[in-house]
Amino acid sequence: MTQFKAPLRDIQFVINEVLDYESHYKTLPGGEEATPDMVDAISTEAAKFSEEVLSPLNHIGDQEGCQWQEGDVITPKGFKEAYQMWVDGGWQGLSHPTEYGGQGMPMSLGLIKSEFVGTANWAWGMYPGLSLGAMNTLYVHGTEAQKQEYLTPLCSGVWSGTMCLTEAHCGSDLGQMKSKAERQDDGSFKLNGTKIFISAGEHDLTENIVHIVLARIPGAPEGTKGISLFIVPKFLPAEDGSVGPRNGVRCGSIEEKMGIHGNATCVLNFDDATGYLLGKENEGLAAMFTFMNTARVGTAIQGLAASELAYQNALPYALDRYSMRSLSGSKNPDKPGDAIIHHADVRRMLLTARAFAEGGRAMLYDAAKFADKMTHSATEAERDEAENELGFLTPILKAFLTETGLESASNGMQVFGGHGYIKEHGMEQIYRDARIATMYEGTTGIQAMDLIGRKVVLDKFKLYTAFSKKLYGFGFKTLLKGKRRKYAVKVLSTTLCWNWKTIKMLARASKDRDTVSAASYDFLMYSGYLSMAYYWARMAEVAERKLAAGEGDTAFYQSKLETAEFYFSRLLPRAKAHASAMDSSTDSVMGMSEEHFGIR
Repeated sequence: MTQFKAPLRDIQFVINEVLDYESHYKTLPGGEEATPDMVDAISTEAAKFSEEVLSPLNHIGDQEGCQWQEGDVITPKGFKEAYQMWVDGGWQGLSHPTEYGGQGMPMSLGLIKSEFVGTANWAWGMYPGLSLGAMNTLYVHGTEAQKQEYLTPLCSGVWSGTMCLTEAHCGSDLGQMKSKAERQDDGSFKLNGTKIFISAGEHDLTENIVHIVLARIPGAPEGTKGISLFIVPKFLPAEDGSVGPRNGVRCGSIEEKMGIHGNATCVLNFDDATGYLLGKENEGLAAMFTFMNTARVGTAIQGLAASELAYQNALPYALDRYSMRSLSGSKNPDKPGDAIIHHADVRRMLLTARAFAEGGRAMLYDAAKFADKMTHSATEAERDEAENELGFLTPILKAFLTETGLESASNGMQVFGGHGYIKEHGMEQIYRDARIATMYEGTTGIQAMDLIGRKVVLDKFKLYTAFSKKLYGFGFKTLLKGKRRKYAVKVLSTTLCWNWKTIKMLARASKDRDTVSAASYDFLMYSGYLSMAYYWARMAEVAERKLAAGEGDTAFYQSKLETAEFYFSRLLPRAKAHASAMDSSTDSVMGMSEEHFGIR
């Protein structure tokens, strides 16, 4: 089974030395509470809970899975007790307003908690993780009465939340959904329909579950413009805030899945279920994006978690497994072979996972600063700006980090050889659990189309241009005054190529619309490698400066430089292949007729 050790030192490096969270928090109303000592204390306790409580349950959850019994779901042994510890510790509302029972800390501080929990035990972490999306949606779109009634128990953790989007016939095309919401005389609605793939949709961890549901009011416009959003609790709240009568929503079944067995993926049936409109009528999809963006960033954490956990568990094996001799001469002459850490290909796999984990961490923690501004900025204009900037980064974070996380999980298995394929070491569980991450909350292809279509073209290049300017600004500054000028050159040249290829692609798209969809995946992956290069260049610059000044742990900073060198030498060159693919003819993808697909 896998072991987990919270990467506290690396997180401290990212948030303190690279991203300067301390100064950032001072710009936020109430952010002065998040002092470095407070951040360290919260991080340490979250690490302890994740290492000692959640990590030992990871294998148990995978082996036992969830059990469906006449509409109820029983979670694996130890899950319920761990969740009560979570509630007792006040973890759920860490980054939510104090007026609803939260602790009022910045959203980015909650990211540390989420990373630790997710890496230690992703299946368990999805239960409180889905609640965060429900909480954010209620906070942004709910009335004050709805916040008092639902957000308060969600912040405490005694209630949990889900999002109910898709149906069996529509997948990601939510305009096809058929769930109906009939208006009642008292202002409520009666919902009827079936939702599928509802993570944490039914369980025994909390006394109530608050479902955030998309449905169509009769007479509404067709397609996505006629979708509204509703609050549908499992139990209707009583007047005193306690749990009242059972609502008309039941779990019809749970899915048999490849991984994440400890979290129930439910089919939910709504039969005259009482619901309450959340936000404006027929604007439900826009409101749901608050939840979806939360979930997409959460899924990006899963990609980071897969890379981190794969690296942590493959490394000890590589140090202790002796097989064959090193090509450069025997390293362990007293053993029957040399430790496989001395074989270059094993190092390649380990360094790939490490570079993706540490680079992905810097990407996520910088993006989290926009989430802080979304919820804490003084003006609506500032909040909107932060939301737009985070929105541009979200598809890159979600898709790129989950793709690289899956690659890391695969490499982790490969380090073990045949032993990685069997269950004893837990490496295959990392892969199975991570596999869904590239698919849910929008597949990699959907994220790619969102990036190039909505975030670049429809935005008229504003956010794309702003991000490019940030890369150029860093590159030229480092080129003139920095220590790692060769990395600055690579960031600059890769950004220039990104801009040029984008212009060429869109110019071709004016005559052939399929150009964009055919090139979108490569555009997204190129964007991911470029983004990560920017953060690795920043980390290398800090490490070089610390070494030159003789400050801190020399070995730590040296290892940063060595990992950065691997990234720029071995991983960033992949972007060139994606650039070449973006240039290739659309006919190479779209030219084959449907009939020829069946000819073998």
